[in-house]
Amino acid sequence: MNPTPVHLSLLLLLLLCDAFVGFAQRSRNEITRGEYIEMYKPLVMEKMREFGIPASIAMAQAIVESGNGNSQLTRRANNHFGIKCHEWTGPTYIWDDDEKNECFRKYRSAEESFRDHSLFLTRRPRYASLFELDITDYKAWARGLRSAGYATNPQYAAMLIRIIEENRLYEIDREVLHGPVLATKKEPAFDDRAYAVPKYPEFGQGPNDRIQFLNNRRLFVFARPGDTYFTIANDFNMHPDKLRRLNDVETQSKLNPGELVFIEHKRRRSGSNTHTAALNETMHHISQIYGIRLRNLLRINNMEPGQEPFAGDVIKLR
Repeated sequence: MNPTPVHLSLLLLLLLCDAFVGFAQRSRNEITRGEYIEMYKPLVMEKMREFGIPASIAMAQAIVESGNGNSQLTRRANNHFGIKCHEWTGPTYIWDDDEKNECFRKYRSAEESFRDHSLFLTRRPRYASLFELDITDYKAWARGLRSAGYATNPQYAAMLIRIIEENRLYEIDREVLHGPVLATKKEPAFDDRAYAVPKYPEFGQGPNDRIQFLNNRRLFVFARPGDTYFTIANDFNMHPDKLRRLNDVETQSKLNPGELVFIEHKRRRSGSNTHTAALNETMHHISQIYGIRLRNLLRINNMEPGQEPFAGDVIKLR
């Protein structure tokens, strides 16, 4: 039977819906430019102090080369600067760039990529003239990188300058050189134990002086003031999407100080039997305080995603 115009219209509508859903899913998983800057600002500041490369330049290059951290090369090879193999003896990743099947460097972490970028510039004679420039002259650095052949795009310098100015990345350089504008004294180190209760035994110290605790035999940390899933993921060398999945949250979810953030998979059930729901308590909150995967907790209680308990409801935990 030949398809009628109605059949063709319905088929086209279904294809458009599938395309829209796929696009929306990809968009939810992508890192925004603001989030990328927040996540890697400490790294470019550290490299500026150590190697003398303007933090604004390094950040702008990383934004361009990694697509705000969303490129396939960055997600699969931790390569934030598009650096090809050259004399590299480490792991590699094959990817289509200017030509098909080009060889790129593959790193174990973002920190390793940012450090190698600094070494790449400081150890090659063709970039030596950059280090004679004023470290605050980001425009001269951008033009110098283009002249030295870092990128083939003739608009590369203009792209870097525009990104620096649109996102005020030059303020990061000033912060490295002069400190935060409003800084008057060093804040005392944050004490993660301020949120701990006896039910959560202490496991040991993790990166960035974070204390790790155990809940239902699974490791977690407490969110500190100012924390996001990006900052915690960065501390544990983990992609933010993975950290969100471990904690059953959506991309746009925010963190409040004192929230439990698991750094490994929660368990399918608790050692406790039941929990009595408090007023306005959510199933997600219950899943976190007992270290249970949310989908398992919902299934145990014959509930659907988005369904929440009433105050006084007895929630089964196993």
